[in-house]
Amino acid sequence: MARPRQIIECEDFVLRRWRGQQDFAAASELIEESRDHLRPWEPWVAGHTKEKTGDLLAMFESKWANGDVYNYAIVKDGSLIGMCQTSRGAEPQGRRMGYWLHPAATGQGIATRATAALVAEMFTLADVEYLEIAHDLANTSSAAIPRRLGFTEIRREQATPPVAPSGIGIEVTWRLNRPTPPVDGTGRT
Repeated sequence: MARPRQIIECEDFVLRRWRGQQDFAAASELIEESRDHLRPWEPWVAGHTKEKTGDLLAMFESKWANGDVYNYAIVKDGSLIGMCQTSRGAEPQGRRMGYWLHPAATGQGIATRATAALVAEMFTLADVEYLEIAHDLANTSSAAIPRRLGFTEIRREQATPPVAPSGIGIEVTWRLNRPTPPVDGTGRT
């Protein structure tokens, strides 16, 4: 099975595969410092502990190995500033995407650029035909990213619990299909 690159260079930051327990201290610090920022939109944050950080990193390793999840740390100037990932979708040819940043890294276009880089990487894999991003309807910051990247909103539906504390319980799903290659090599189809 083809895999994405473990390191994806972006202009001023890098997406790199999590390094298991080597990343424990930095990941714990990143999550702890981001807790208040994430709590309104990420239900898992409320019960997160350092022990769960270790479990999470171990899960990243096993899920990468079987192709279920490709999870990346976002690293800028040697420091972890967030994460982005893709996971298997409901259909074998689709993948779901997610992202979050440390509060000090927001408002700089990093989440959009990181997601764009991961989109490009996923479409190098022959078995990926489409990507989806889902978020609560009230999370306008998360909605801006698929909109900027050319995703199309495909549905709104009642969210599966747990619902984010600041959410309204309506999940919005966006989709981006694999670009169609040019037929004659000129860029025209």
